[in-house]
Amino acid sequence: MNTKLRLIVMNFLQFAVWGAYLTSMGTYLFNAGLASKIGLFYACQGIVSMFMPAIIGIIADRYVQAQKMLGICHTLAAAFMLGAGYYGLQAGTAPDFGTLFTLYALSVAFYMPTLALSNSVAYTVLRKAGEDTVKAFPPIRVFGTVGFICSMLAVDFLGFQSTAMQYVASGVIGLLLGVYAFTLPSCPTAAGGEKKSLVDALGLKAFALFKQKKMAIFFIFSMLLGVSLQITNGFANPFINSFKAIPEFADTFGANHANALISLSQVSETLCILLIPFCLKRFGIKRVMLIAMFAWVLRFGLFGAGNPGGGVWMLILSMIVYGVAFDFFNISGSLFVDTETDSSIRSSAQGLFMIMTNGIGATIGTLGAQAVVDRFVFSQPEGLAQVAGWSTAWYVFAAYALVVAVLFAIVFKYKHDPAKMQ
Repeated sequence: MNTKLRLIVMNFLQFAVWGAYLTSMGTYLFNAGLASKIGLFYACQGIVSMFMPAIIGIIADRYVQAQKMLGICHTLAAAFMLGAGYYGLQAGTAPDFGTLFTLYALSVAFYMPTLALSNSVAYTVLRKAGEDTVKAFPPIRVFGTVGFICSMLAVDFLGFQSTAMQYVASGVIGLLLGVYAFTLPSCPTAAGGEKKSLVDALGLKAFALFKQKKMAIFFIFSMLLGVSLQITNGFANPFINSFKAIPEFADTFGANHANALISLSQVSETLCILLIPFCLKRFGIKRVMLIAMFAWVLRFGLFGAGNPGGGVWMLILSMIVYGVAFDFFNISGSLFVDTETDSSIRSSAQGLFMIMTNGIGATIGTLGAQAVVDRFVFSQPEGLAQVAGWSTAWYVFAAYALVVAVLFAIVFKYKHDPAKMQ
């Protein structure tokens, strides 16, 4: 098997592990009587992302080859996820929150570092093969999204999206990848002079960028926009499933196959990546970020107005818009950080961007979204009232995204230089 094909398999499995439960876990937790805890399960990913990738990264830099560390992490994550699945199946509709959450949290703690580790392995292997990583990696990474979509659809059509079997599916894929990772080409640990300190790995040096008004405003708004990142991952599936309680929508495809509908978001994400270089060069980071922010307004607003029946076109349009909302923010923001920071702190600045968005922002967002959904949805006693509550909740999220977009347009000052985005 050639190098690129081996990395394609790695990326496919890497994100298939995540896709098995990320978009459907909310529905399982709702059915298991843990609706009020959905936000905590998703916030857990942001919390561990603030420190576990840095710790595992240092171990991979200094002591254990990256491909072996990838295998160890996936094996441990899979073992805990299988434990969560087994416990969930045994407990039926009344699992103990503490037991289930502990097993899940331990799995996530070892999985989240593999997102960076898999990239590190790919870059190292490609360089050893004499490949240009900038040109060779993106087509390989696309297969990660393909794996995510395939896993989502498999869980949907196998009937796992409302049961703990989704955890079992994720664990089985993780074990396969754990074994496969040990067969990947060797990734040597760093020489003594290249070792990163904990301060470097955590991105703490980059906090000096807050002394620059432009960068301080950018990072603050990155955190505010990061609030939106995990909301639909946690709540879109239970929202769409809630329509099954209404006879008019009970037999619609969308209400019965929420994951299949949501998978259009990942398809859109894959395609929108291709638009970023053109849009950044043509419009500049401020306008591209504004496009992302207003796309989040549409993403949430269309959810509020749509349904799986006659309004299914609005749900589909919301899925298409997601690609712009996610990619134009995450990838364009990362490129902006790369072009606006000195090479000596560039890696730390990227770490800070991840902490602000996927760490602090996403954690606040999922916990805040849980409070909103509890207030308008889960407090309602019957199906029709819950569906109406969902609509209100989505409009609240849309209003939040709109306020952030307007404030960003007013506060963030940046003169676009097309030469920087070559």
